[in-house]
Amino acid sequence: MKVTAEKNEKIGNMIFGDIYPLYLNKLEKKGRSKAELDEVIKWLTNYDEKELQDMIENKATFRTFFEKAQINSNAHLIKGVVCGYRIEDINDEFKLYRQCRYLDKLVDELAKGRTMEKILRN
Repeated sequence: MKVTAEKNEKIGNMIFGDIYPLYLNKLEKKGRSKAELDEVIKWLTNYDEKELQDMIENKATFRTFFEKAQINSNAHLIKGVVCGYRIEDINDEFKLYRQCRYLDKLVDELAKGRTMEKILRN
């Protein structure tokens, strides 16, 4: 599948704080914890607990969430297919979309029971 400017814009305007509880619900059903979710988000974005909570409370869009983040230098190691899109094939022009898919992939890996060491690309 190809990413379009419309899809990039749509995901950029989504509110991170609206999606966070969906991630958490998915993980808790699989026996994972909020602490684990926060750990992978912190690894990807370099946000501390307060910054992450501020993003949720202030209803930051994914655009703002990722613009203010310091993306982990190993994020390029996140590969695979999420929602029909191969992450490593998403053009640089759609960096925001790729970053959102990085987060989706990390959540999927948590839900599938991968070890934290493997998820965090150590």
